[in-house]
Amino acid sequence: MATGAARLIEENYIQSGLVRYEYYYVAFGRPAGLAAAQAAECANFQGSFWPYHDILYANQTGRDDQFSESRLLAFADALNLDQDEFRSCLRGDQSLEIVKEDGDLAHQNGVSATPTLFINGEKIEGVHQYEVYKEIIERKLTEAQS
Repeated sequence: MATGAARLIEENYIQSGLVRYEYYYVAFGRPAGLAAAQAAECANFQGSFWPYHDILYANQTGRDDQFSESRLLAFADALNLDQDEFRSCLRGDQSLEIVKEDGDLAHQNGVSATPTLFINGEKIEGVHQYEVYKEIIERKLTEAQS
């Protein structure tokens, strides 16, 4: 989702309880994506998913080593996360299993790119303006009331 669109959906639909937002990890078999997703889940265990997500997004380089363990640990340190807990999580299996389960779900639902959103079952791929999401959300809310 476009950054402005995400903010507007949050303000107009999520905060009011009309819409629930769920985030799932999809790495598409890329080692850097897998490492980033696993690290984001480790941050999630410490209650810092979105701040960590934002740091990952802001620090994409496109290089294979863009999310090396040292960089992922530095991002965690920047958020004052417990380094021992984060490191242990990153090297463990719990976050990896969650990421793999999400990837399996994405595959089952035909997700082949990010972002991909499902709005009451309607698949929306790619980045769109807020108005596109608003039209679909409003239509789905109307259908749900019928």
